[in-house]
Amino acid sequence: MRFKYLLIALFVIPLLLAFYIKENPKLYPSHFPEPYYNVDSLDYNKLQLGRALFYDPILSANNTISCNSCHSPYNAFSHTDHKLSHGIFDSIGRRNAPPLFNLAWQKDLMWDGAIKHIDKQPLAPIHDKIEMGSSIDSVLMRLQKSSIYPQLFVKAFGDSTINSKRFLKALSEFQLSLVSAKSKYDYVKSGLDTFTKQEQNGYSIFKANCNSCHVEPMFTNFSFASNGLPVDTKINDWGKYEVSNKSGDSLLFKVPTLRNLTYTYPYMHDGRFANLNEVLNYYTHGLNQSDYLSVQLKVGIDLTPNEIVDLKAFLLTLNDQEFVFNKENKFPRAILLNEASKPK
Repeated sequence: MRFKYLLIALFVIPLLLAFYIKENPKLYPSHFPEPYYNVDSLDYNKLQLGRALFYDPILSANNTISCNSCHSPYNAFSHTDHKLSHGIFDSIGRRNAPPLFNLAWQKDLMWDGAIKHIDKQPLAPIHDKIEMGSSIDSVLMRLQKSSIYPQLFVKAFGDSTINSKRFLKALSEFQLSLVSAKSKYDYVKSGLDTFTKQEQNGYSIFKANCNSCHVEPMFTNFSFASNGLPVDTKINDWGKYEVSNKSGDSLLFKVPTLRNLTYTYPYMHDGRFANLNEVLNYYTHGLNQSDYLSVQLKVGIDLTPNEIVDLKAFLLTLNDQEFVFNKENKFPRAILLNEASKPK
């Protein structure tokens, strides 16, 4: 009898745990740290309003660019069709769009940390002449004249008042709901899966060479660092220095997460590396020992070809297919079908 119950404990309970995790997409696992923003009390109606706004080009000056234009759910809310983001009139920006997931754990937003609160983040692309080329006042006016948004604001906030505070809150609710925590790595950490021998070898290599900046389980320490890449003279982007005007911040960019690497190419702030092989080749063979190089990289990374293969095997365990193909994050057809949100 005891053996029977032991079998139940060994086989049934893990299955129930796996089912529980899959059926609660907004929860984060126990091996995650406490988030900076609360993701356990997100309001469904505000979130759905934010979802509609995220996919609606009504936010741009000429109704052609939405948040989704640079942050596709199929690319873990980054984009892969250009090295640099494109905006209205096919204008070319200066940076590659970073992925939008696990934002609840981030105090500083953007590659240069220019935005300090997620509620204010949408103001940057809306007002940028290259990205959306609009203004918050113009956006609110268009929303007020639309055929669907007054009703959505009633659902979310109790009445049809459309103002900047409510608009920004709805967008942040949707973005905070984008939690990626169901990769193989996460299931291993939760005791629901195991690494292969090659993945385990890669994990050991990662911890010995990469974990000082790409700290697990978020696979970033959210700090700003220089990896020695020379300035692209066509873009002339000096990173955090452009925000702080402090010489010590020259060429410092936010350390990106390594989660969902398969979906978020090209890599680096300017998208200069097309694939993971190019990234690893730079760190193992082409690391530029410039004056700006962060201290963690001064010693260099010396890996054999076999070690690189094993490291890549581990990095692939950070892909979260369930997040990327989660229908709850996709374009809300029932709300925005047939361009119903365009101004009358």
